[in-house]
Amino acid sequence: MADRSKRQRISRAASTSQVTNNVPPMFGGSQPDARVASDGEPGSFVEGSILRIAMNNFLTYELAVVNPGANLNMIVGANGTGKSSIVCAICLGLAGKTALLGRGDKIGLFVKRGCSRGSIEIELYKNGGNVVINREISTENLSQWTLNGKSCSQKVVEEEVKGLQIQVSNLCQFLPQEKVGEFAKMSRIELLEATEKSVGPPEMYTYHCELKNFRGRERELENTVNEKAAFLERAKQKNESNKLDMNRYYEKKRHLDMIELLEKKKPWVEFEAVRKEHESVKTEREEVKKRLSSLKQTHGPMLKKIQLINNQLEPIEAQIKTKTFDIKEAARKCKARRDQLDRKQKEIDDIKQALNLKHTEKVDEEKRIANTKTIIDDLQKELATVGEQPDVAPRIDAISVELRGHQEERARLDGEKSDIRREKDNMVAESKSVRLNDMNNMMKAKEDKLKVRHKDTFTAIQWLRQNRQLFSGNVHEPMLLVLNVKDPRFAKYVETHIAFNDLRGFLFEKREDMEAFMKEVRDKLKLRVNSILAPAVSCANKQPSRPIESLKRFGFYSYLREMFDAPTDVVSYLCHQYNVHDVPVGTAQTKAMINKVIEEPYLKLIYTAEERYVVKKSMYSNHVSTNNSQLRPSKFLTISVDAEEKGQVEQQIQNCERKIKDLDERLAGLRENFSILEGRDNELRNEKKGLLEQKGKKRQLEQKIATKLDSLQQIEKNRVDLKKLEEDTKTKIGAVNAQKVAMMVEVMAQIKLRASLSMLKVHLTLQTLGLTAEKTHLEGSCKDRQMNRMNSCVLCECSVHWFSEESQGLVSVQAFSTLPDTMEELDALLNEECSRAEGFTGIRENVVEEYNRREVEIQNLEEELGDLSEALTTYRMNMSEAKERWLNPLRTLICQINERFGEYFRSMQCVGEVDLHSEKEEEYDKYGIRIRVKFHNSTELHELTAHHQSGGERSVSTMLYLMALQELNRCPFRVVDEINQGMDPINERRVFNIVVRTACKETTSQYFFITPKLLQDLQYAEEMTVLCIHNGPQMLSPGDWDEKAFLRRIARRKKRTKPE
Repeated sequence: MADRSKRQRISRAASTSQVTNNVPPMFGGSQPDARVASDGEPGSFVEGSILRIAMNNFLTYELAVVNPGANLNMIVGANGTGKSSIVCAICLGLAGKTALLGRGDKIGLFVKRGCSRGSIEIELYKNGGNVVINREISTENLSQWTLNGKSCSQKVVEEEVKGLQIQVSNLCQFLPQEKVGEFAKMSRIELLEATEKSVGPPEMYTYHCELKNFRGRERELENTVNEKAAFLERAKQKNESNKLDMNRYYEKKRHLDMIELLEKKKPWVEFEAVRKEHESVKTEREEVKKRLSSLKQTHGPMLKKIQLINNQLEPIEAQIKTKTFDIKEAARKCKARRDQLDRKQKEIDDIKQALNLKHTEKVDEEKRIANTKTIIDDLQKELATVGEQPDVAPRIDAISVELRGHQEERARLDGEKSDIRREKDNMVAESKSVRLNDMNNMMKAKEDKLKVRHKDTFTAIQWLRQNRQLFSGNVHEPMLLVLNVKDPRFAKYVETHIAFNDLRGFLFEKREDMEAFMKEVRDKLKLRVNSILAPAVSCANKQPSRPIESLKRFGFYSYLREMFDAPTDVVSYLCHQYNVHDVPVGTAQTKAMINKVIEEPYLKLIYTAEERYVVKKSMYSNHVSTNNSQLRPSKFLTISVDAEEKGQVEQQIQNCERKIKDLDERLAGLRENFSILEGRDNELRNEKKGLLEQKGKKRQLEQKIATKLDSLQQIEKNRVDLKKLEEDTKTKIGAVNAQKVAMMVEVMAQIKLRASLSMLKVHLTLQTLGLTAEKTHLEGSCKDRQMNRMNSCVLCECSVHWFSEESQGLVSVQAFSTLPDTMEELDALLNEECSRAEGFTGIRENVVEEYNRREVEIQNLEEELGDLSEALTTYRMNMSEAKERWLNPLRTLICQINERFGEYFRSMQCVGEVDLHSEKEEEYDKYGIRIRVKFHNSTELHELTAHHQSGGERSVSTMLYLMALQELNRCPFRVVDEINQGMDPINERRVFNIVVRTACKETTSQYFFITPKLLQDLQYAEEMTVLCIHNGPQMLSPGDWDEKAFLRRIARRKKRTKPE
């Protein structure tokens, strides 16, 4: 026991309920005193560590105060005592969400049953003054917060907790019982973020988030630059292809301009011929004007009559337009009234339909009344038939007493079964331990024999075990140690087939590892050792050329590959170098049939019971020759052990198996008794149920009759009065019909008005047609007399006028001077230019406009692309600086975690690695932490997932990763709840030792480890704090607990049990 002069840390626990936290010191033979929780000196606590947890009406606690220590806090207690309640108090008291605990989504569920309010108070260590957070909760899901005695909001508490680097939502810091399995389910990315928040510098996670945002912006800029560059390239290519079309366009335009010029020159040539006639035409025009004036005087009266007709037509046409408008208005009003009539008719239909529905309801109501009365009659008859029932209460009480007795018997059987299972588990563990010791003895014997036979190889093995971390790939010890022959009889075949230099050689996965090993061992240490390199492509899964079933007729029963177990790399080398997958092993029958066997063309090397045969076939004469040799006994792969010691081991194993069998038989008997009790319980429950039903049948019938009578009374009260309803319906329909009649009168008036207006419009239209015909006749008579002469005069005048205007427009064109002056030469040149212009086909008219517009776009794009490229370069430079600020510290951090994680796994004879994984270096949102573990020599490293490893292996990996974070910890405390439940005793002991060794260092922060059990003979440390939680009906009140008396009783008990 530890020196009692040292100050003990004592957990104060007060309770007015039956649940208390009493914490006695730990006792053991030679193990140190694991001191219980205390206030701790302020200097030993990290800022943010928990000094005190007080719970009032919270889950299992009525009133309790816990004072944890500054380092490792072991919270131990049976299931249901309230260990996880402390975890819940830490989470909820520090403003954590209820979803983090996996128990319920409402805060009111955490109030002690039977109470309406509860509270949590947590005191945190802080330089300059501790922080006290109080949260009062109610069953109405309400919370009230106080910080250092002052009321505040939850947001203020969250900020204070965040400032102390506490992250209860981070599984790397706070791992409650219900979330243990989720740690292995975390993705690489989630694990990296949780690790950054937990142990990284405060700015590391911020830098990571900024880099992810920067990368998104960079991708946007890259896409924009690439799109702009591609668009610019397409525009340049398009303009380059359009340049030829533009040149052809200008060439064609020159020809068209010449054609236009020639067309304009032709009128000038024609004008010269016409100009000479112009003078005579002018004189003739004057004469025509004089004749036209006289004709106008002659036809004056006829023109006046036409004007009079026009004056009569104008008012008539105005009247026709007015009548047309009136007709349309009358039609619109008529249509509106008809729509109103349709709506009124629909209203009448709705009223009739409502009446029909009431009729239907009336019929249904009568049916319900009749059915209800029938049911009441039936119930009354049944009630009348139920006479006075015998008193069944005594029988019910007797059954209840018997059921309670059965329940107590079942509880006793459950306890006995639990004891038997516990004893069986201990026997199984003892059997496994005996087998493991036997295997270790075999390996030790192999190593001793190798040390005698080849000391240099043994020395190199010792060096490799101490320096395995120097190699990046797999390095396997000599095959003499790693080969495991399935049957000692097979050892001679394996040892004969594989050269001894290879059996004692070290096998490497990577060439650089092999060269480094040989440099250290052979060149520096001057040891004579062999090294071999595994094939680059694995041959471990190579299949034989023929299935063994096809060779059984010759006595062969197995291939050499199936006779031993070895690591994958070793099997791959042996398949590649020695073809062990294709070398069959036979029996004495094979020896007897050897002449037939060697005739098989595919058998090159075979083994019989005692000989080795090598078959060769000449390439020239096809002659078959054989070389056989006697098999030598195995020297290494079959290690002889002390027969007496082996017998003792086998006897121990048999004893364990016999005890396990006896325990199984006892357990089966208990199960049978339990099943009999269950059957009897079911019979009693059914009988009790029938008696209770019989007892309450009369009361049930009376209640049903009363209910039906109430229902019948309610139905009759709400009966529908059809006569009154029909009278109301007739009244409503009459009112609607009166409205319809008024509307119909208006419709008929509008129809009559429309008919009269239509007749008047027809009369006016006929009058207009007569005047129009008379006007047309007069105009025709006037025009026929003068049309011919006027047309000729006007035509001549217009021609001269046109030639005059065209000539004035073309006189200023100097290009006419270079063109021919005769019509024949003009036509010839015009035909030539037309032919040339027609040769330019497929040219768009807007090609020049597109070319010029695209040139402007290209210039703008080049300027914009230059600006974007410059911005992208600057952005990448800034990202590179941010990346260095984030990635270098992160890699250093991961290396530190990997070093500690690997060290912990090596201490357990396992392998574990942690690395930073990313598919692409610049994809910052894809970075993640990859955990790879190997628990067996025969397997390879596999990534930690929720499916590949067993539950115990996941728990071990999770615990060791959290311990690797412990010394790097930036958070003030860490909580792990019942993570050791899936571990076997060996791993649980190893993990416990690592936890104690790591969490009890002065440089580490506070650690809470919750477990329902502890193995015996564990190693404790002075810095530990153990909180033992008990509850039950016989618990002492905290005020009645006497620690000194308890210690005296323990001392007296030890003296009594001490052997003489």
